[in-house]
Formats: sequence, C-alpha cells, structure tokens
Amino acid sequence: MAVFATLVTGSDGSTTKGGSSRAITSGADRTEFLTRRRTADFILIGGKTARSEPYHRTPVPVVIASRSMVNALADNRDAHWWNCSPSAALDRGIKKFGSNVLVEGGATFIFELISNRALDGIYLSVTPESGGEAKIDYQELLAKFSEVTSREVDGTQFFEARDLMA
Repeated sequence: MAVFATLVTGSDGSTTKGGSSRAITSGADRTEFLTRRRTADFILIGGKTARSEPYHRTPVPVVIASRSMVNALADNRDAHWWNCSPSAALDRGIKKFGSNVLVEGGATFIFELISNRALDGIYLSVTPESGGEAKIDYQELLAKFSEVTSREVDGTQFFEARDLMA
C-alpha cells in the first residue's frame, strides 16, 4: 500500500493564489504532477479542491470526501462524491479501487490525514511564485517525516518525504 499526498506551494508557503493552485505551479511541477497521477489507483481530494481546481477529467477515479454534497464534478464519470471524513474516504477508496493512492487535497485535508497517520509520504513542490494565500510552513510539514530527499528542476524545488515520525 502507498498513500502519498502531493502539494505545491510558492516560495513563501502560499498554497493558492486567486483561490487556486494553478497560479503557483510551474511547468516542472505540472509535468511531475501529471506523471504521478497516472500511476495511482485513485485520487483523493476534498470538496473545496473539487470546486476550485480542474478535476472534470482525471486519468483514474477521483474520490471527493466532503460534508457538502454539492457535486461540482457531475460531468466526470470517474468522480465519486462521498459524505465522510478524509480518513473514511481513504479506507473506502482503497477497498473499492486499490491501495496506490494520490492525495491531492489542500493543506488542511492533508494535515488531517497526517494527524491520523494515514500517509506514507508526501511529494512537495516549492516554486518561485509568491504573494498568494493559505500559506503554510512547508519546512514544518517536512519535519513531520524522518526521510526527506530533495532536488531542483528549472527553479522548482522537489521534496519527497517518507516515514511519518511518531
């Protein structure tokens, strides 16, 4: 089983700009993001992400864990809108689709899964963009894992963190 989250931030920790992650991503980040998602059994997101990001077409099923049942992805046949917590949706999704999961929810969604010890790791991209909203301390996020590797591609720093610390 492999449950990995993926998150992009700007250099100042911004996770959104203008309400979406599109304005803080980079070409290098987008390439890696799209490659990763094609290998997952399913993608897990929250309702806010479903309403603000482009999930109308996905290469694999997308599970939306949301308390709001306003289905923003009615045109995606592979979208499954479940009224439950992120952890419950993760468990249910693994039973239905498989154990190779890519969590693409926002920071709050990801932090909930971390607090429930439900992640095997995270892929974090830090782009040169700044001036956005919903800032996080990405160094604090990475410090929650015992194994962290990094590399840089075209100005974007890529981190892969594994093994949540106790």
